[in-house]
Amino acid sequence: MTLTVPTRKPPTTTEPVFSVSGLWKVFGPKADRIPGDPELSALDPADLRARTGCTAAVRDVSFDVRKGEVFVVMGLSGSGKSTLVRCLTRLIEPTAGTICIDGEDVRAMDGGRLRELRRHRAAMVFQHFGLLPHRTVLDNVAYGLEIQGVGKSERRERAAEFVAKVGLEGMEKRRPEQLSGGQRQRVGLARALAVDPEVLLFDEPFSALDPLIRRDMQDEVARLHSEEGRTMVFITHDLTEALKLGDRIALMRDGRVVQLGTPEEIVGSPADDYVREFVRDVPREQVMTCRTAMRPRTPEDAETGPAVRPEATVAEAIEAVARAGAPARIMDHGKCLGVVDREQLLDVVAGVSTATAPTPSGATVPTASADGAAHASADGHAAEAPDTAPDASADGHAGVAAGSRAGVAAFSRAAEAARKGAGAARKDDPGHARAKPSAGETPGKHRQATPPAPRTSPEGPRTSPEAV
Repeated sequence: MTLTVPTRKPPTTTEPVFSVSGLWKVFGPKADRIPGDPELSALDPADLRARTGCTAAVRDVSFDVRKGEVFVVMGLSGSGKSTLVRCLTRLIEPTAGTICIDGEDVRAMDGGRLRELRRHRAAMVFQHFGLLPHRTVLDNVAYGLEIQGVGKSERRERAAEFVAKVGLEGMEKRRPEQLSGGQRQRVGLARALAVDPEVLLFDEPFSALDPLIRRDMQDEVARLHSEEGRTMVFITHDLTEALKLGDRIALMRDGRVVQLGTPEEIVGSPADDYVREFVRDVPREQVMTCRTAMRPRTPEDAETGPAVRPEATVAEAIEAVARAGAPARIMDHGKCLGVVDREQLLDVVAGVSTATAPTPSGATVPTASADGAAHASADGHAAEAPDTAPDASADGHAGVAAGSRAGVAAFSRAAEAARKGAGAARKDDPGHARAKPSAGETPGKHRQATPPAPRTSPEGPRTSPEAV
């Protein structure tokens, strides 16, 4: 099932709201000695516990959270992600490193400044709701305002506004036990929004919800961010959720950040075998963009044909090319940046092209996975593509006419054949070793059943005004 997510506004500034540098959190006896000792800090988790009795939940982590972005921290259970988000407001005291919010040192704050940070500048949405059972929905939402000292009539008025904003209008007098899990989490979200924080912190808020309710809540967060542009730090173990919501993703393992980048960078250029195993089942066409897939325009390319924006996903370009029966032009403010045709699109889907293109964040992302070159021939095509792939492609080419549903279906079959062929090639390659889970991780736990949503606009596919 494909989900539609509203396009979020990009961050308006590169100045960080949160700036984290060299952050450590070590649990155990004499924890302070671990970060400053090169020998101890280099030990793996099992050896560190055996030698010192300590556990390093967060290890030398550095990142910035930009104003207006959704920054996702993801990883398996025990990777340190929840400890990390609690360190940001010192709900857990860090062992070493620096944390700044708007340039102010969080670790240097006294009790008064720390309370002001938690009451006014950052609000947390917890996994297990954290609602007061003896209070109504309205009074739960107003609780943060009550702590701030806001008068009763004003706080109830503001609380009612946010109850309606999260879709619970008419339920103001209900108590938590009268609500479903999704409704309770909406109350928690409304309570966090009501205090008008600069940053919203989400600690795996939807992991206990049923899949359909979880999807609705993800859409709700995406909608609220699109409307308000509020800075968010989102913790999750769900790759689909991370790709759907995140402007940037920090993927953690054993307390360290193993890769930080945009969804496209992580899917298109995994840093190591561990990340590659995480993203191996992601439908690439729903994450990779036309900016990555395009090739330079040549004199042989026609001046007409479908036009799509650089930010459009490959999935959107596949539909445009299949319906028009011609390559698509990548248009940005009236300028043609390049062209995508069937060859480029199928290469991206299969992960076999070695071409590169700049991404919005400035990085260069290969259109193949990091090991794609090992499974490609000199001309960039799959070395061991199944016999059905060429036939499917030819069938798609012959069957395509403008607006032809049969052409779209044929092109989709060709894309699926290319993806399966690339997967079979990787499986048969003895040099492609899967990353082994570390201690405490469950093999295969990160495998996703639901594909990530393409970032389509509420107005429809992101086609350019220059489209023919």
